Amino acid sequence: MAKFRLLLCSLLAFFMVLSSVSGQGSAKVPAMFIFGDSLIDNGNNNNLPSFAKANYFPYGIDFDGGPTGRFSNGYTMVDEIAELLGLPLIPAFSQASGAQLLHGVNYASAAAGILDATGGNFISRIPFNQQISNFQNTLDQITANLGADDVARAIGQCIFFVGMGSNDYLNNYLMPNFPTRNQYNGQQFADLLVTQYSQQLTKIYNLGARKFVIAGLGLMGCIPSILAQNPAGRCSDEVNQLVAPFNANVKTMINQLSTNLPGSKFIYVDIASMFEDVLTNSRSYGATLQLGDAEAMGETGGSQLTTRATRYRTETMRNRDAVHPTNSEGVKGRKGVRETGARCVHRT
Repeated sequence: MAKFRLLLCSLLAFFMVLSSVSGQGSAKVPAMFIFGDSLIDNGNNNNLPSFAKANYFPYGIDFDGGPTGRFSNGYTMVDEIAELLGLPLIPAFSQASGAQLLHGVNYASAAAGILDATGGNFISRIPFNQQISNFQNTLDQITANLGADDVARAIGQCIFFVGMGSNDYLNNYLMPNFPTRNQYNGQQFADLLVTQYSQQLTKIYNLGARKFVIAGLGLMGCIPSILAQNPAGRCSDEVNQLVAPFNANVKTMINQLSTNLPGSKFIYVDIASMFEDVLTNSRSYGATLQLGDAEAMGETGGSQLTTRATRYRTETMRNRDAVHPTNSEGVKGRKGVRETGARCVHRT
């Protein structure tokens, strides 16, 4: 599979920064532990009684072996990062065992949120709090084999990638059957989320994590499920402005955590700025990327594709379905990618 795809702008940026975090030369790290939602889920929902699944075609149509539970035609963002770090593809928690655990585990779950109630419309999912508990379970398994001292030293050198928050808006605050929109204005809801987010990240730190990559939220007002609600097909400024306080709060939170948690290193990845640059300057990345292709909505206009969906133009399309991006193989502008990534990654 081609290495330079739509999301590589962010991936190369990660790689550049992680090199400085983990040392010079080979830029290897012992392992990567991943927490998040459907953007980086690689199969944890497959065996759950959940509507949030992607273990069927046409998901995985460009992935060796076919569908795995990834909400993508091929690799996800964290798959690319793992390759760039010289790691194997990180296994899903639901499948990981034995020696696989030593390279890291992916705990991400489609429909999951910072708040436990988020995503309840999809029935089962694994909220962030439970993902952290699953990480504790992994630590217990590794410690039983290697010993506490060795594990503590190794965990401190690992990368902890966290991308949470989108479902707290899409499948909570913006859903009419959830009470949160009547209880909080936009700023209050962002404050609520980030207060809990800070506590959750601190818990991971207390379990031994020291090197964090925190992904902000993207331009959620520009995803097809939101575009479809606008007859003109334009991005929703209202939704983008609703999410902006969350990203601002996360940046402040990271500065506070890096000050208050000794030995911690945080990287904030400005996904919104990255995608805005890709949308605005798509030709400079070697492709004409289309905003909100009608096909990306699938047959139902929902957040997932149906089994009868046809093969999509993954080389030019920005979105795989109503929410998730493609793993486009047509984006190859390495110089432009590095310049964009450098602007959108912030270290503390």
